[in-house]
Amino acid sequence: MRLVGLLLSLVALTAEAAVEPAGLAMLAEQQQVPLAELQAAVASARLRQEVLDTISRPWEAKPWHRYRPLFVTPDRIRDGLQFWQHHAATLARAEQTYRVPASLIVAIIGIETFYGRQMGSHPVLDSLYTLGFHYPERSDFFAKEFAQLVLLAKEEGWQLDTLKGSYAGAMGMGQFMPSSYRHYAVDFDGDGKRDLFANPADAIGSVANYFASHQWRWGEAVVEPAQIGLMAVDPLLRREPELTQQWSELAAAGIELATPLAPQTPVKLLAFDQADGPEYWVARHNFYVITRYNRSPLYAMAVYQLSQAIQEAYASSSQTPPAQPELVAGRLQ
Repeated sequence: MRLVGLLLSLVALTAEAAVEPAGLAMLAEQQQVPLAELQAAVASARLRQEVLDTISRPWEAKPWHRYRPLFVTPDRIRDGLQFWQHHAATLARAEQTYRVPASLIVAIIGIETFYGRQMGSHPVLDSLYTLGFHYPERSDFFAKEFAQLVLLAKEEGWQLDTLKGSYAGAMGMGQFMPSSYRHYAVDFDGDGKRDLFANPADAIGSVANYFASHQWRWGEAVVEPAQIGLMAVDPLLRREPELTQQWSELAAAGIELATPLAPQTPVKLLAFDQADGPEYWVARHNFYVITRYNRSPLYAMAVYQLSQAIQEAYASSSQTPPAQPELVAGRLQ
C-alpha cells in the first residue's frame, strides 16, 4: 500500500510540474483571473486518467444509425412530455421572452442530462484541469474554461472542489461550460440565484437565453430531407458547421426539397449514415444555431428529431400546446 501511495504521489507531482508557471501567468492575464487564485485552483486539482480515456472515444464518433438510438428514445420522448407538462407555464414564458420553442428547450435538457437526472459525477475542477493542461489537442479551450471556472465559483460563492459535472467540465441541467454559465445563465424565477443544478426554471430560461443570444430565428425551418438526383453530391459535403453554401449551388447538383428556397438562401448539405447507405438533408440557419451548443451535426440532428417527437406528443396530449407556428414535416419552427 505504501508503494501504491508513493506512486500516486509521484504521478500527482509530475502532473503539477507540467503546468508551466509562465503559461499559467499568461492564462491569468488573458482571462483576468488573479494569478494567486489560479495557482490555488491548480494546486487543488487532480489529474484524472479516466477523463482522458473518455474524451478519446466520444459518442459523436459513432455513425448516425448507432448514435440516434442513444438519444431519440421512447423513454426520452415520454419523460420530455412530462417535463413540458410539469413546467408548461415556465416554458411558455421562456418562449414569449426569448422567442425560442419550448420543444427545443426540452429536447436540449433531455439529451444533455435526461431532464436533470444525469448531470455528471466528475469533479469539474479536476476535469478542466486534466483537459486544460494535459490534453494538447484542445488544451487552449479547456485551460480557458478552467480559468472561467475559477471566476464563476467566486462570483456564485461556490466551493471549487464540490462541483460535479461531465468529464468535459459541463455543469447543470443544460450542461453549460463555465464560460457559458457566466454569460448565458439567468435567474429566471427571480430568487436571486442562477442555479442550473437544482432549479428547472433557471435551466429553462438559461437554455432559451443561449439560443436567443446565438440568433435563433423563430418561425424558420431547421433542416429538411433532401432528394438526391443522379449527380454525385459528396463533393458538396463540408466539415465546418457554418453555412458556406447557397441553395442555388445544391439545386444545380440536382438536389430537391419539398419547400422552395430562394437561390441565395444559406444552406449546408448533410449526410447521415444509415445501415443501408447515406441519408441526405439540407441544413438551414437554425440548424447551425444548434451546433453552437455542440458542434456535432449528429448532436444537432438528434436534438431536432427529439424536439419534433416531443412536440408531437405534447400536441396529442390532453393539454393545449402553447401558441407557436405549426409543426410540419421536416421543420421545427
